Amino acid sequence: MAKQNAGGLLENVKTIVYAGLIAIGIRTIAFEPFNIPSGSMIPTLLVGDYLFVSKYSYGYSRFSMPLSPNLFSGRILGRLPERGDVAVFKWPRDNSTDYIKRIVGLPGDKIQMKSGQLYINGAQLPRRLVGDFTAEDNGQRTVAKEFTETLPNGKQHEILKLYEEGGLNTTQEYLIPPNFVFAMGDNRDMSSDSRDPNGGVGFIPVENLVGRAEFIFFSVDGRYPWWQVWQWPFEIRWDRLFHGVS
Repeated sequence: MAKQNAGGLLENVKTIVYAGLIAIGIRTIAFEPFNIPSGSMIPTLLVGDYLFVSKYSYGYSRFSMPLSPNLFSGRILGRLPERGDVAVFKWPRDNSTDYIKRIVGLPGDKIQMKSGQLYINGAQLPRRLVGDFTAEDNGQRTVAKEFTETLPNGKQHEILKLYEEGGLNTTQEYLIPPNFVFAMGDNRDMSSDSRDPNGGVGFIPVENLVGRAEFIFFSVDGRYPWWQVWQWPFEIRWDRLFHGVS
């Protein structure tokens, strides 16, 4: 009887180990969940969105694996993002903090902001006014102008603008070096990104890319205290569930 119990325990342990290895494998080579803690990507992504990121989109680096072990450098099956991709990457300053921004510049591109307008390789990106947008971030409400911006490859996305001058609305012209990309938040005046090479993100090494945001699988606005369990269903943003990220 004791031997049978020991054998059953061993089988249970093996099952748990196998399940853990499968989960790690899926997280490493296929999809990984992330949540959005700040408003730098409003209106595309809201605080409280939970999304899946495809790990295979740009190939694999050490940052594709849990804890980012320093086993190799560069990328395996690597390929560059497309302009307009919403990508998760490791913050270049510590190689451990996850950031999510929109890729707007590729190696060799020249990027500059002039009075709130984005220029790529000397050409101003066209944008069309949509209207006012009320953004909520950590309990603070801000009314901004929403625009549809068009990238050189024709991809369109929404951005928010509070003002056209000051901050990072006018910058020097940045030449993106080989093996680096340039990313910006869609909430342009509330984002620390590649426009700030000193205290912000700066250029992002291609190696630091974790994956491309694919779709939102859950979203909650968090307006009620956590202990009000009966209110939880009313916090869910049902219209955002399984919403693609573009």
